[in-house]
Amino acid sequence: MTYRAPQGRATVRIGTAAWSIPKEHASAFPAAGSHPERYSAVFNAVEINSSFYRPHRTATYERWAASVPEDFHFAVKAPRAITHERRLRDVSDLLDRFLSEVKGLGRKLGPLLIQLPPRLGFLAGVADCFLSELRTRIEGSIVCEPRHASWFTPEVEALLAELRIARVAADPAPVSGADQPSSWRGLAYYRLHGSPRIYYSAYSAEYLAANAERLVCDAAAEVWCIFDNTAAFAATNDALATKALVQGKRIEPAS
Repeated sequence: MTYRAPQGRATVRIGTAAWSIPKEHASAFPAAGSHPERYSAVFNAVEINSSFYRPHRTATYERWAASVPEDFHFAVKAPRAITHERRLRDVSDLLDRFLSEVKGLGRKLGPLLIQLPPRLGFLAGVADCFLSELRTRIEGSIVCEPRHASWFTPEVEALLAELRIARVAADPAPVSGADQPSSWRGLAYYRLHGSPRIYYSAYSAEYLAANAERLVCDAAAEVWCIFDNTAAFAATNDALATKALVQGKRIEPAS
């Protein structure tokens, strides 16, 4: 279930955005159980995207956490009300609600994902204050997916490192350098949206092989790879192939 490299290297967590199981890949999963139960029997991580669109009760998160193995982790995407509607301004009340909800995941809570609108630039006094406030509120992992060129500067990179916030390594890269992890190496979070047609395209065998190599070789303390090319159900097959490739690179199950 958990893929750990020799000599204390990081656990590699592989999964998809949401835990839907396409019919064509159903045979790779147990036939019985809820979707989270069946999904978590094969993968060791998932990214909850529905939280971007609507809130979930704490009890819902608790139920999801109870349905998966102990070593399974959930990444959770922050609500669009925070990132896209208020655009990081005056969001303390929204953070209160969101963080109180995701506490239901307990020890199985992985990174909080902050995906920003493509046109939202880095604005001093807004973005830095939001990220600082978020860091003071939680001890766990935070990963940010900016999509505006103003976020890809040495100054912003230094701020993220200081706050222990990772930057998503995205494909396709919205700007130059966005396909590489940030300088803070506590977490590497690869978020693969499909290419050339974003959200739809499956990845080639060559790309998946090269990606598996970089996952295994990444020096970060925690390594995640989430496939977000879910619109035509390509993510599941890409994640299954990546899991097999990572396991084949002398990666052995953790004890």
